[in-house]
Amino acid sequence: MKFETEYIEKLAKIINEQGLTEISLEDGEQAVTIRKEVMVASVPVAASAPTAITPAVTSSANADSTVQAPASENKKSGTPITSPMVGTFYTSPSPDSSPFVSVGASVNAGDVVCIIEAMKMMNEIKAEVSGKVTEICVEDGQPVEFGQVLMYVE
Repeated sequence: MKFETEYIEKLAKIINEQGLTEISLEDGEQAVTIRKEVMVASVPVAASAPTAITPAVTSSANADSTVQAPASENKKSGTPITSPMVGTFYTSPSPDSSPFVSVGASVNAGDVVCIIEAMKMMNEIKAEVSGKVTEICVEDGQPVEFGQVLMYVE
């Protein structure tokens, strides 16, 4: 299946209507990511105001070369726990539940630390190392990309 231009335009419209900054979809060997950016003094800045939409379509053959790690001004300490997929980050199993972990909490390797929702599936993300959570880098309900750092464990 090929992502049709009309389908991509519908996704761009959803971004504007829902106040999103990015949407990513994968289908077999194809992937599409659409981002919305605001230019202020020639510097891209994330914003919720309606702006121009820049679609970026990639195939999985070159998807690895298009994944960009967020720029980090300060070197973070500890072992990063990264997202294994594109989806939505959740700190707890349900809105009424307490978070799996918080900053300062101790975790053991194999403990569930968050959930990533992808294609209506809830995927438990487990700590790969034992230690103390030093930073949670993503807010509850925020979209995440493959490889994005979710939190650090020291």
